[in-house]
Amino acid sequence: MIRFLLRRTVSAAVVLLVLAVVLYAVFYLAPGDPAQLSCGPKCSPAQLVQIREQMGLNDSVYVQFWHFLQGIVTGHDYSTGTSTVHCSAPCFGQSYRTGELVTDILVAKLPATASLAIGAMVLWLLLGIGTGVLSALRRGRPTERLLTGLTLAGTATPVFIIGILLLMLFCSVLQWLPYPSYVPFTDDPQQWAWNLLLPWLALALVESAKYARLTRSSMLETLAEDHIRTFRAYGVSERAIIGRHALRAALTPVIALSALDLGTMFGGALLTESLFNVPGLGQKLVQSVELKDLPVVVGIVLVMGFAVVIANAAADVLYALADRRVVLA
Repeated sequence: MIRFLLRRTVSAAVVLLVLAVVLYAVFYLAPGDPAQLSCGPKCSPAQLVQIREQMGLNDSVYVQFWHFLQGIVTGHDYSTGTSTVHCSAPCFGQSYRTGELVTDILVAKLPATASLAIGAMVLWLLLGIGTGVLSALRRGRPTERLLTGLTLAGTATPVFIIGILLLMLFCSVLQWLPYPSYVPFTDDPQQWAWNLLLPWLALALVESAKYARLTRSSMLETLAEDHIRTFRAYGVSERAIIGRHALRAALTPVIALSALDLGTMFGGALLTESLFNVPGLGQKLVQSVELKDLPVVVGIVLVMGFAVVIANAAADVLYALADRRVVLA
């Protein structure tokens, strides 16, 4: 198990390094002058020279990239001309538009995205696994056909359509909930949950359809295996067969997929954040792209990539715990 964990740690570190290289090449080595973007269109030539010196753009590409990596690992000092600003690790630079440290922006936006992603994952796992198990146990019955139709509809419907329908139903027609306005958990936990209920439900209805289909197919495949028939022949109760054997084997692919989806959800819930006014990383990424604020864009994309890599590593570990044969592979 230790060797397995070491292999996954090394592979995750390599992927993150490759991601950093690609992002640096795409954003910082692309056509365009970062100094001009930082200073603005009315910047004088003398100001451009000063800003290029402060940003280290006169150094070679390799030195600039080394400073970029060094800032992520150990932090970096930025000169403002009259003073020095220290950016603690992980340091992704300063915003071209506001001068804020990118790390401070990420710290401010990450809780909203994490709240949205983690809450939605809990809900879609409950809905998806429950629906999938029920469909497998009611195979060939009207209940199974109804649940299959609902999961197909959920898979085919875009999240913003579901979100608009939820807003119209619960906020306009029934008036059971106010229009969402994000409240930090530390300010009011109850209002935090109430205002995130509809975003959670919108994402969960879309994602749970995928998990229901996956759980159903895995359950049916497991229930048809020889060892399940052997358990039944020996008189093992149906509840024990489903709970201890069939469901555990069927959840193995669900574990891997859920960890991966959680990682991608940190940057992929853009439409949901915009529709329900959640001030997370997705909203900030779009704003930064429009403003060509490269350090903020790079910082957010790196955090998204880090979340996906860590989620994949966690999925591998959970997969290995569920199936010991993975460790021996």
